[in-house]
Order: sequence, then C-alpha cells, then structure tokens
Amino acid sequence: MLEKEETVYEKTVLVGIITKNQGEEKLNEFLDELEFLTYTAGGEVVKRFTQKMDVPNSKTFIGTGKMEEVLAYVEQHDIGTVVFDDELTPGQQRNIERILKAKIIDRTNLILDIFAQRAQTSYARTQVELAQYQYLLPRLTGLWTHLERQRGGIGMRGPGETEIETDRRIVRDRISLLKKKLQTIDRQMATQRGNRGKLVRVALVGYTNVGKSTLMNVIAKSEVFAENKLFATLDTTVRKVVIGNLPFLLSDTVGFIRKLPTQLVESFKSTLDEVREADLLLHVVDISHPQFEDHIDSVNKILLEIESSDKPAIMVFNKIDAYQYETIDADDLTTERTKAHYTLEEWKQTWMSRIGDNALFISAINKENMEMFRKRVYQEVREIHVTRFPYNNFLYPEFVEE
Repeated sequence: MLEKEETVYEKTVLVGIITKNQGEEKLNEFLDELEFLTYTAGGEVVKRFTQKMDVPNSKTFIGTGKMEEVLAYVEQHDIGTVVFDDELTPGQQRNIERILKAKIIDRTNLILDIFAQRAQTSYARTQVELAQYQYLLPRLTGLWTHLERQRGGIGMRGPGETEIETDRRIVRDRISLLKKKLQTIDRQMATQRGNRGKLVRVALVGYTNVGKSTLMNVIAKSEVFAENKLFATLDTTVRKVVIGNLPFLLSDTVGFIRKLPTQLVESFKSTLDEVREADLLLHVVDISHPQFEDHIDSVNKILLEIESSDKPAIMVFNKIDAYQYETIDADDLTTERTKAHYTLEEWKQTWMSRIGDNALFISAINKENMEMFRKRVYQEVREIHVTRFPYNNFLYPEFVEE
C-alpha cells in the first residue's frame, strides 16, 4: 500500500507594523489571519516581526534596525519566504528582496496565490489569472531577474513561473483578452440566471471560513466542497432546495475577507452577481471567532460596494458548538469584564436583540437548531414567493416539519 505523502510547508516569517490607525491589538488580529492565510497557501509561520511606526517606510516598509533584525533571523534559520501584512509598492518589494535575498510576498499576493490554488473551473481560473496579471503589471521591472533562483511555491503559482519573458505589452494584451473572455462567460451566466424562471433566489454570504459550504450541504443535501481553510469555495454553486413543499434556489458564494485585494473584487464582481440578484441573503457568521463583529462589518462593506446592502437578510450565527467565553473568578476584582466574557445568552441581549427573529443561532456541522432555521427561511421565502405569485398563496401553508 502506498504511503500518503506528507505536506511540506515553507518556513515563513510575518512582518507587520503598528500605526496610529492600527493599534497593537488590531495588528495581532490581522497577523493571526495572515498566519492562517499562509498556512492555507502552504507555509509554516515560525516567527512574527512587528514595529511601531507613524507611517510605513517608503523604501523598505519597516525601519533599518528592524530590517537588520529580520535579515539576521532569515539567514540564521534559512527562511525562504517573508510575508508582509500590507500591500507593498513595487519599489518597496524590490528593495526588500535586495536586502533579505528571500522571496517577498505581501498580503495581496498571498490571497491571489490561494485563489490560484483553489480555482477549479475555467471561469474561476480566468478571474484569478486576470487579477494576478493586474497585480503583476506595475511590478514587471526587475521582477523576472530573481525568478530563476526561486523554485515555485507560495506566491509563484499562476502566470509568474511560466511567463519569465513577459513584458508590459504582452501582459496588457493578456489582460485585455481575459477581460473579453470574462465578458463572454458573464453573458452566458446571465442567460443561465434568466433561464431559471421566477424561483425565489437565496444567497449565502459571509466572511471566509464561517461554514457557508457546510450549511449548503445540510440544507441542499448536496456535496459542496467544505474544508477548514480559507477560500475553500471560489466558484458559485447553485442548488434547487425544497423546504416543506416550497422550492427555491440557494447559492453559495466566495467568502469575503478584510483587506480584500481590489484586483479580486473587480475580477469576482461577476461571480457576486448571484448576490446582487438574490431575493434574500443568509449572512452566515462564525460566532466562535473572537473578531466576528469585525467580520460582519467587512461583509457589510462589500455588500455596500456591490449595491446589495438593502436586501432582506437573515443573520445566521453558526458554530455555536465551538463558542467559548472567558470567565472571571469571583474573588478577582481587577479584571474588567469585556465582550470576551459574554455567554451566548448575553450576546442575544445586545444589539442582536434588535434583529429579532432575523437572528438565528445554529451549528451546521452538528445540525443543531436546524429545524428552527428551516422554519424561518421557509417563512421568508414564502412571503417573497406569495408577493410575486399571489394566486399561489393556498399552495404553501404555514411551515410543516419535514
């Protein structure tokens, strides 16, 4: 029997800065997320470097002293990849590579790389390739000179490793070609959406890795790929679902993330048409994540960008099975009580109470509270359907348990 090949992770260090707009706590949140992104891309984070600065250094992002510290560590521990938490300018990237003599990746390139790994269909691959070329275009000067000593891996999937002879003209031509290809596919997809009839459309939206695909599998009894890594789903999956005797279309969309590269937002706007054309949004939230409120804000901002923030929505707080809260000893008089100490019941009494029955608390993986979830979705879909087809009112009575 063949032994399963072990995954070899690239040794990686992270670099981030504390600024007047980004405190230490916020930076640590971003670096936690960046570490998960790095792991998803195939890297193992062995150290983090942070520096307090008013603004990033225009030439090297971090200061000279901190750069020497990073260099010493990179050389001593044979680090091949250094990941920066913010997008670097082409000049910064070249200067840092010259000093550290390592592969330099910024947050944008890292996310693009994960998308390149995850893209399964021709459509998704075209979208990702377009975003990668748009990212590469201003970075062509000097980019190819160091590729010969780099052996693929994080940040090098996609066009980078095969198009060493590429120049700006060829890249611009390729971008133009990819845009035309996407326009053709977009027209085909718009036709497909138009052919689905007048069924009510429901879209799952949310931050990446909140359990949308798992929930999709439970509701639609389907086999959508789900994994505990970021951006497990890139392609929009649409399934016909029946709750009670009421049919509707349910789509699972790409997850959102903070600091989402503008190139990806632009490339994936057509994928997000499923969200734009939905009648109802199910905003899935991982309530077990310490920063779930920030995640909600990030999703709401992108919904605003794609003109979908005013749609009817149900907040689905998932992963209640994994929710944990901190406790304070009765004799501890020094620790201040914060949101980290809230129980689920206490959370329900906060701003969540204003959402009323549009706030649901479930565990998709354990199928906990799913009957309540189905009932609430049925009610909302039924209301939309009956408004659209008043003569069908008698066909769909109050919710009947399956």
